[in-house]
Amino acid sequence: MRFQELIEFAKREKCSDVHITVGTSLAIRQFGTLKMLEEIPTAQESTDMILECLTEKEREQVLGGEDLDLAIMMPSGVRLRANIYHQRNNLAATYRILNDKIPTFDELEIPKAVRKLINEPRGLILITGPTGSGKTTTLASMIDYVNKNQAKHVITIEDPIEYVYYHAKSMIHQREIGKDVPTFEKALHSALREDPDIILVGEMRDFETISAAITAAETGHLVLSTLHTSSAAQTIERIIDAYPAHGQSQARTQLANVLKGIVTQVLIPLEDKGGMTMATEVLLNSDAIANQIRENKTHQITSTIISSGTAGMHTMNADLKRLEREGRISKATALKFCSNVKDYENQR
Repeated sequence: MRFQELIEFAKREKCSDVHITVGTSLAIRQFGTLKMLEEIPTAQESTDMILECLTEKEREQVLGGEDLDLAIMMPSGVRLRANIYHQRNNLAATYRILNDKIPTFDELEIPKAVRKLINEPRGLILITGPTGSGKTTTLASMIDYVNKNQAKHVITIEDPIEYVYYHAKSMIHQREIGKDVPTFEKALHSALREDPDIILVGEMRDFETISAAITAAETGHLVLSTLHTSSAAQTIERIIDAYPAHGQSQARTQLANVLKGIVTQVLIPLEDKGGMTMATEVLLNSDAIANQIRENKTHQITSTIISSGTAGMHTMNADLKRLEREGRISKATALKFCSNVKDYENQR
């Protein structure tokens, strides 16, 4: 089997990921479940598949022992996010299959309160969740909405570029780490001199990037980014903990002032096994939330979210219970994704 045939098969089967490991079976992830394929390619066939879509320079890097993150455009038009790495002295690769087009808010079932966030003139919006939870796709839907409805200058900073935008009402410049600019931090500092309205930062990985993103939000820009956190409260703690101890008090004040909202999301297999759906936790900054951030009372934030349903906020457990009530996911599935079983059982 050639690489292109494997990707076309995975695309037809609505898989999210493909795994190739030299010396063992091919694998796919379909609706959240990893499945091994019966076919076991030879070591040379697996190596050829991994190297097939690489440039000469990229092949040299991989064969020289380097890991590689990159985006790949297949001749068929399918875009992939790839990570090529080494294990047990053999090559291996993971490919995320990207959507052919950017889904709309309705297609993703983005909550109405979250849709309104993209109309904010400035501030910080964070999309969080585990790897494979669709954070990049949610951000892409937000940028695509802006592109279709607003005259804005958008700068994206990504590693690698996954979704490609074409100018509509907005002008969008996409910068890739390692190709267009060396680091997220440098790209953010440069962006402040490039007249943007909106800055998308693929991921806030370290203190330098977090600090630069918050500064960009403070100076009048709308900043969108992601973190690998599992709740709104944990997201706030992660950001503050990235700062040195002597700077954390100021960081809490800054974050309380610029934060507009945090959306934590997970993708969950549907009960009918025919696809995935998204469950979310939504925090929208309010006077109460801002005070809790400033006063280092993040342990109270979940309670505030629970009591602020009329403002559009909800916890992950509440959204899981909604999906269970609607019959879209089973209780057993909901319990796998809930943060606290006792709390989940008490949801109405």
